[in-house]
Amino acid sequence: MTDLLTGSPARKISMFCLPLLVGNLFQQLYSMADSMIVGRFMGTEAFAGVSGTGSMNFLIIGFVLGLCSGFAIPAAQDFGAGDMQGVRRAVAHCLWLGAALTAVLTALMFFLTDDLLTLLNTPSELYTYEYEYIHVIFTGMAVTMLYNMLAGILRAVGDSRTPLLFLILSCLLNIVLDVVFISAFRMGVAGAAWATLCSQLISGVLCLVYMVRRFPQLIPHGDEWKLRSAYAGRLLKNGLPMGLQFSITAIGSVTMTAAVNSLGVHAVAAVGAASRVHNIVTCPMDALGVGMATFCSQNLGAGKIRRIRLGVRQMTGIGMLYSVLSCAVLGFFGRTMAMLFVSATETEVLNLTAQYLLIDGFFFPALLVIFVYRNSLQGLGYSREAMLAGVFELIGRVFVASLLVGRFGFTAACFASPAAWVAAGALLLTLYWLKMGALIRREQALERVHGSVEATLDAETEENAENARLRRLPRWGLKNRRVAGAVKG
Repeated sequence: MTDLLTGSPARKISMFCLPLLVGNLFQQLYSMADSMIVGRFMGTEAFAGVSGTGSMNFLIIGFVLGLCSGFAIPAAQDFGAGDMQGVRRAVAHCLWLGAALTAVLTALMFFLTDDLLTLLNTPSELYTYEYEYIHVIFTGMAVTMLYNMLAGILRAVGDSRTPLLFLILSCLLNIVLDVVFISAFRMGVAGAAWATLCSQLISGVLCLVYMVRRFPQLIPHGDEWKLRSAYAGRLLKNGLPMGLQFSITAIGSVTMTAAVNSLGVHAVAAVGAASRVHNIVTCPMDALGVGMATFCSQNLGAGKIRRIRLGVRQMTGIGMLYSVLSCAVLGFFGRTMAMLFVSATETEVLNLTAQYLLIDGFFFPALLVIFVYRNSLQGLGYSREAMLAGVFELIGRVFVASLLVGRFGFTAACFASPAAWVAAGALLLTLYWLKMGALIRREQALERVHGSVEATLDAETEENAENARLRRLPRWGLKNRRVAGAVKG
């Protein structure tokens, strides 16, 4: 277990984020492997079908990921405060609440998948591919919850490396199973989904075994397994807003998907390929966001508010530098990177993808603001405020999808995400400035009170010492006693 409470914030956060970055890259390789192998073995329509489920996946699975991240925040705060019993109770409530919510979501999506695809205006030639893939993913939601919940707990106590190792193993297994299920067993796009679930299950089980053996102090025992409304409420206060924030953002993506579907298969494939490239390039920003949430949670528990502000400033500078460099990379190499997913002969799809990525990258500084400041607010316990930023993202995407795509076509679709980022980023900067200012003023007030109390105690101690010295003076005569009284005064 590692704390982020001492040393250079930039160095500590960067070292903590490195395993997260590698993990994010391998996490992208999960979904990339599905799309790439499906595209190579089954063609452009199958690739577009798997890619077209991205917004639905984000809507539901994103809610699960948000829950896991939010549930881990109280554990990180208790760890920063040195309260290991609180950490264990948080772990117990994570598992109870995670199991209950997963059961409800799985039952709902079992019946609603078909309705969602219809609502999205899914092209008829893609419908079967999308249904077969996403239905399996939703059926295995418990597997996704298991790994992400346990990985979130380990990261909350400073261990970001171990979940990465298990993720790498399961990612490699996923690639092998993709080829076996699709090519050898002829399971189609459903085979890609089953490969993902099988490899995630192995990753989750390994995380559980490791946590039990390596960190037994994290395992609840006895009365700590008991459900308590206070603890459950604390976890839900952090988890539900983060889950809803993902889902609210995803609703905007779903609206955008419906608009893009109306533009035809080539547009769907282009957005799918661009999204894959975008997710790869923004992995460092995503890792930075997770690191900031843990950093802020631990330091809030330890009462180090000024250290939080310093860390946010330092990582904003580093992140801005990366966002500018990544924008240049997309401008020069976006089309080449898209060829990982689309055949070089699909020139129309590649041209649309390059256009999308160029516009996307230009607004990366606004996206960086979202990753850093939304996660920092969540780490500080302001999950509802962070969720409000998701509402602003929703408004931005819905505005573009509803009013502009029909009139300006694919070019308008390229500006949907940037519009959402600018709207949400402006709100997050304002909220962070207000909340951090309030925390700093509260810390200063506490320091003044603490300093006043210490000064009073020092004065009382000095007076008591002087009284004791005077009591030890010899009592010879009235004159000497008067002198002693004068000294005392």
